[in-house]
Amino acid sequence: MSDEELKELIDKFTSEEQEVSYRRRILHGQIDILRAELVNRLRDHTPDGDSLIKGDDVERLSKILAGKHDSPAKPHD
Repeated sequence: MSDEELKELIDKFTSEEQEVSYRRRILHGQIDILRAELVNRLRDHTPDGDSLIKGDDVERLSKILAGKHDSPAKPHD
């Protein structure tokens, strides 16, 4: 492979990486919007007047959405 071919491949993969990175940021934004909507819905009261979640739950979810949680939850198999 010539130097020129190597440079072209680097440029190609750099461009592809930028496209993937952009798409990833868009997806993260959409996920954040959906999570915020879920939090808002969970704040609503049930028909019997009880709240679906408590203040501590809202605070914890807010921290998670802001990226300030301790560690990500691992999926269960």
